[in-house]
Amino acid sequence: MSVRPVWEEKPSIVGQLGKGTILTLVTAAVLVPLWVVLVTSLSSAKTINAAGGYVVIPREFDPSAYVVIFSGGLIGRAVWVSILITAIGTSISLALTVLAAYGLSRTDSIGHRPLLFYFLLTFLIYPGMIPSYLVVTGLGLKNNLLALTLPTAIQAFNLVVLRAFFMNIPGELIDSARIDGAGEFRILARIVLPLSKAVVAVIGLFYAVGYWNAFFNAILYIDRNDLQPLQRLLQGYILLGQAPANVGGGAVVHIPGIGYAAPPSLAIKMAVVIVTVVPALIVYPFIQRHFTKGVIIGAVKG
Repeated sequence: MSVRPVWEEKPSIVGQLGKGTILTLVTAAVLVPLWVVLVTSLSSAKTINAAGGYVVIPREFDPSAYVVIFSGGLIGRAVWVSILITAIGTSISLALTVLAAYGLSRTDSIGHRPLLFYFLLTFLIYPGMIPSYLVVTGLGLKNNLLALTLPTAIQAFNLVVLRAFFMNIPGELIDSARIDGAGEFRILARIVLPLSKAVVAVIGLFYAVGYWNAFFNAILYIDRNDLQPLQRLLQGYILLGQAPANVGGGAVVHIPGIGYAAPPSLAIKMAVVIVTVVPALIVYPFIQRHFTKGVIIGAVKG
């Protein structure tokens, strides 16, 4: 009589309860902070003072923090700058990563091994801040949005994952296309990419989230206020601990149906956090069905 492996056995009641408890705790650890940030951003100064800071249970609804940050112009402009950086950066990164990964997936291509070694070397050796700054400024990209996209255009991890997926595509498909007279770019566009939608969507999500959350390059290369991305504005605001003058700190605004209100600094800070998080929460559900499939297929050679 053969014994089934442990992972094929039906979980016990204790195991089911343990999994449910752990899942509940992990979910709470993610949702509770988001709830506190959202409620605090929509709370009045009286409610925040009564709670001694962060608000867990909502009492008085006060959207004045959102009115202030969007009416001041600085946040609205920073949102558009972040959207532009994310769109341009993700497009450039996906294009370069797909081309490089496809070329490196063809083991008979010219310079395959040296180029692969060059990309993999970036896992161990990464240029320091000063050399990177000298290169970017030497190319005349100071106060240019390209300075926030080109230095991080290709991530070695994403390249390796995409290359592994391309190598799993049957070579017979590519050989038959070559026999029919198709060139490499046509093979990539007509055969390889349609078969790689899941992993390309995941890599695109990685790049988009990275560009949306990046702020350090903006500290180094962007001095103009009108080119500051949202994350850089949030980082500077948190360090200051108060709303900058052109964000509306201390301003009294009129809220229809509520009257005049002066949003507290903490509410404005939490409102800015919500503004930075919401776009990722909106986009992720449309890509999450590809997430597990894309990563697993791209990372495991079957």
